[in-house]
Amino acid sequence: MRPSHTFRLTALAALTLACGSSFASNIHVDASCEIDSGYFLSLNERSLILTREKGEPKAIVMRQGRLFVDDRWVALDAADARRLAEFERGTRAAMPEAQLIGREAAGIAFTALGEVAAALGNHPERTRAHVEKARQQLDARLSRVITPTHFSGKALGDGIGDALGDTLPTVIGEVVGGAVTAAFSGDVGRLQKLDDLDAKIEAAVQPRADALGRRAEGLCRQMRALDVLENALEYRYQGQPLDLLQVESTPGKSGQSAKP
Repeated sequence: MRPSHTFRLTALAALTLACGSSFASNIHVDASCEIDSGYFLSLNERSLILTREKGEPKAIVMRQGRLFVDDRWVALDAADARRLAEFERGTRAAMPEAQLIGREAAGIAFTALGEVAAALGNHPERTRAHVEKARQQLDARLSRVITPTHFSGKALGDGIGDALGDTLPTVIGEVVGGAVTAAFSGDVGRLQKLDDLDAKIEAAVQPRADALGRRAEGLCRQMRALDVLENALEYRYQGQPLDLLQVESTPGKSGQSAKP
C-alpha cells in the first residue's frame, strides 16, 4: 500500500508491459478490483505497520489484536481486538502473494522486451542477455527485502521500477538503432517483422498473463475480506473510522466493492 497511489490489480502486467513496449498492447491481465490506501505498509515478525506523510493518524501499529495509534496504545473492546488480529493474519497471508504477482508482472514485461529486441535490434542476443540479467537482479533484490515475515510495498515498487528503468534505455536504444539501420540499408525483412510482432509477443507471454490474472483475482478476494474486517471496526480516531484501505470493483468484472 503506497500513499497517494492506487495498487491496480486490473491489467497489472499489461500496465507494466506498456512501460516497456508499445508493441505489447494485446497482452491483458484481468482481475476484478483496484486496491488503494493512503498508507505505506510494512510487516515484521511482531507487527503490521502503517505510516503516511500526510493526514492523521500518521502511524498505526497492529500487534496480535492490540492497536497503537500515533503515540499510544488504545483501548479496544473484545470484538475489535479479534478483528484486528484477523486483519493482521490476513494481511500476512496476502502480502507474499502480492510480492509474487508484482515479480511475475515484471517478468512478463522483461519477456516482452526481449521479444522486441530480438525482432528489431542490431544485437538481439546481447540485449536479451541484458534483459535476463536485469530480471535475475530484480528477483535477487526482492528475495532479500521481501520474505514471508517482512514486506514493504515501497521496496516492491521501487525494485520493479528500478529494474525497468535500468533496462529500458538499453532496449529502446537497441530497437531504435535497429530500425534506423534497417531503414537506411533497405532491410525490408527486418521491417516486415513489425507486422507480426504483436502476435509473437502475445504467444510468448499471454499464457503467463492469464495465469497471473487468476492469481490477481485470488488476491482481490483476500483484500475484500480485509476491507470488510476494517469497515467493521468500532474504534474511531477523532470520531472517524481509520479507513486503512479501499477495495473497489473494476467495471465490468465480478465482485462487489467493500465500501458502501
